[in-house]
Amino acid sequence: MASTTAQQHKKEKTRPTHFSRVCLSVVDAMASESKGLVFATAVKKHAGRAKEKILQKVGKVDRTADEIFDDHVQNFNKQQNAANKLQKELNNYIRCVKAMQVASKTLYECMSEVYEPDWTGHDLLTVQSQNIEMLWQDLGHKMTDQVLIPLNTYQGQFPEMRKKIEKRGRKLVDYDGQRHSFQALQSSKKREEAKISRAKEQLEEAKRTFAVFNAELNEELPSLYDSRLPFFITNLQTLFSAEQVFHSELSKVHGELESIIDKLAKESSGRTSSSHYRRSSPPTQMLSSPGSNSLNSPENVGRGSRLGRSEQDEDSTINSPFHDHHHNDNDDSMNYKQTGGGLKDYEPVEVGAQVAEIATSPTNNGAAATTNGVNKSPPSSGGPGAPSRTTNQRPGVEELYDIPIGATTDNLPPGVLYRVRATYKYQAEDEDELSLEVGDTVQVIEYEDPEEQEEGWLMGIKEATGRQGLFPANFTRPI
Repeated sequence: MASTTAQQHKKEKTRPTHFSRVCLSVVDAMASESKGLVFATAVKKHAGRAKEKILQKVGKVDRTADEIFDDHVQNFNKQQNAANKLQKELNNYIRCVKAMQVASKTLYECMSEVYEPDWTGHDLLTVQSQNIEMLWQDLGHKMTDQVLIPLNTYQGQFPEMRKKIEKRGRKLVDYDGQRHSFQALQSSKKREEAKISRAKEQLEEAKRTFAVFNAELNEELPSLYDSRLPFFITNLQTLFSAEQVFHSELSKVHGELESIIDKLAKESSGRTSSSHYRRSSPPTQMLSSPGSNSLNSPENVGRGSRLGRSEQDEDSTINSPFHDHHHNDNDDSMNYKQTGGGLKDYEPVEVGAQVAEIATSPTNNGAAATTNGVNKSPPSSGGPGAPSRTTNQRPGVEELYDIPIGATTDNLPPGVLYRVRATYKYQAEDEDELSLEVGDTVQVIEYEDPEEQEEGWLMGIKEATGRQGLFPANFTRPI
């Protein structure tokens, strides 16, 4: 029984009383009324400001002017526009840097794939490709952390300052409105002192409020405008420093890559030279007519480098189809010398130059000559392409760059030894050779590297095309 009474008493204490409910109702009503008053006051202010602005625009009332502050606002707008533009372009630049990073990575990955593993510097190429990717990443991080983020902080000042300028403008409109109201009451015929006194107090209050905002902005705006120079100095120095480091390091890496490719090119050139360009004699070619007996014919001169090496070489040369097709009475015009059991390799000679053995051979008396088992007969004196016989004999074997008899050296361009004309067609077999057509003129020049001189081959410039390359001397004659 006692416990039941205690529980009822506790419930009565926790239950809200009528007085408390009344108090809560009064507070709610006051809050609602306060909200209503605040809303009404805000509406009244907005309406008063709108009316004042309209009157100022139509020229019914004057506006308080402050040229100094207007200059500050103009500078502020210019400063904000510059910061916004720089922020926009920098963001775009950083996006491009990231895109270039991806494109560079893809490109160098492709290069590493196509660069064959057995080529010189394959591993170094892969390492340098990774270094380039790291340089792009570092540039992107620096641009974001050290350039863009400080710029965002600098640009973030402007929205807050813009709000203060707008609020100062509203307070100026309030001040002008109170000033015009007070002036209207003073100029009224029916003066009401109470209203005039209240209007004066409101005018003073509006003036004080406006003065606070105006003074604050007149200090902050010039200070903000002056901060642009040190900011841009620091920001741009960081940007250009990052760019300088990036391009400097990237240039070094590209230099290493260039060295790798240069080394590969030298090794490739050496292999090509050893496998293609070191020839014992120039190539030979079938004559266009079996009866041709020119001293510079390829089958006559070129054969001399192949015949004097061994008995087996002689037999194979004599029995070859090439020899069978062109063995005739004019073979004594072949331009080689017989010394003991062998023949010397081909040397460039003048069309009219004859070897002594041929000039003094029994063919001059009408008898047939035999050289290494090959029958010789005198050439036809009136046949097409037959050279004129001469007893002029050059002493010894001429060097590669000796000017052959019959070649002129007058009125030649600098560096040109003499000129030759192609007497046979020659198709180039390598990239460094010249293709010749009958009648083509070539300017003979020296080898760039004397160690690359090849017997029976000349270096020249084809006049028709200006292309430089090697060509067989026995396909041409001096002019």
